[in-house]
Amino acid sequence: MQDLKNLSKYCERYSTQPEQLLLELERETHLKTLAPQMLSGRLQGMFLSMISSWIRPSVILEIGTFTGYGTINLAKGLREKGVLHTIEVNPELSYISQKYFKKAGLDGKIQQHIGDAKDIIPTITQPFDLVYIDAGKSDYHLHYDLVIEKISKGGVIMTDNVLWSGKVGKGLKDKDTVVLESFNQKIMQDLRVENIILPIRDGLMVAIKK
Repeated sequence: MQDLKNLSKYCERYSTQPEQLLLELERETHLKTLAPQMLSGRLQGMFLSMISSWIRPSVILEIGTFTGYGTINLAKGLREKGVLHTIEVNPELSYISQKYFKKAGLDGKIQQHIGDAKDIIPTITQPFDLVYIDAGKSDYHLHYDLVIEKISKGGVIMTDNVLWSGKVGKGLKDKDTVVLESFNQKIMQDLRVENIILPIRDGLMVAIKK
């Protein structure tokens, strides 16, 4: 485990550094939230930014805003008149995310929805070019089912935490591990997509719609 942490720090050292705004958001998240480890983090944030910039999406869906670190990175690749819909179930976090969306000059491109993703996703009529699932591990199956038919051909669905601190693949029977194991199997067997799991942070499933 220590070797992995050291490798992660090495990767951070030799990767493009986050802008000052994101450093400020990272610090405020650690100071003002009870679970700052939910923050996407520097390496994953840069990866989200790169993927979005490569795709150049018109419409992005993010499930799980938290304090908006991943949101801001995803929004960097939006087309000129693009929009990012981000869903957060906890209304108490929105004062942080909205503050930084405005500071980043993105409040006009980001539509934040407060509530349950399963109720909100069906109300968004636009097809998605990029989807990032990072909330409600027990609802990953449902969230995937809700977006797979709404994502454009060639669109990308990314799902976080699919390695679950290395617990998957060990035959463990706790609820979250079982759910994530079955989710990974589900994506692997879905003929509508091509997929790869990347060992970034806590594991990132990337699926491309055929």
